[in-house]
Amino acid sequence: MPTLHELPPLILHPFSDAAASSEVLRTAKEAAERLGSGEEAENQSEQLRRRVLAGRFAELQMLLFVGKDLSRWMEQCVDFTLRTPALRDRGIVEQSFAEFLVGQTPPDVDTKLRRWGVTDYVRIFSRSIGIYAQFQEPPERSWLQPEYLKTYYRFADYSYACWRDAAKFPTLSASEFSFTLFASGEYSKYLEAQWQT
Repeated sequence: MPTLHELPPLILHPFSDAAASSEVLRTAKEAAERLGSGEEAENQSEQLRRRVLAGRFAELQMLLFVGKDLSRWMEQCVDFTLRTPALRDRGIVEQSFAEFLVGQTPPDVDTKLRRWGVTDYVRIFSRSIGIYAQFQEPPERSWLQPEYLKTYYRFADYSYACWRDAAKFPTLSASEFSFTLFASGEYSKYLEAQWQT
């Protein structure tokens, strides 16, 4: 039976604009349902377009910050493998951990994400990595074409695929690797409890 290697914990920071983004998209949907006709409809349509783009931009920013957290974790995991003699020569790279996270998610991590209400985490994580591969910091909204913003998630999907395919890497399995998922506040409490014992 292979040795189970405990990877560094994955710590996700909550994003403060989540509520704002869903509110923008909710009001845009309501506005679309109430569209009138003529000039009034044209004005409403322009307002709707602006609201949708504002919502998309908020989503993109949130995913970029998740991508930062994932990138930090993948770097820590690679560092861990380089310091572990049994893993050092296996050619494990960041892409190995990305694919492990989205394709071989350990059951306890899957359970925790679902408990948080995150059911489509595979797409969220892969798109986050794809966006972070494009931008290290949130871009100014004026730098982005409206067409890009409208369908940024397709660009994120392609970006993830390009980033993933840029390296040859071994795949990892949950029988060999494990990690714990924390929200940042939860991790602080965990550390505090560890220090007290």
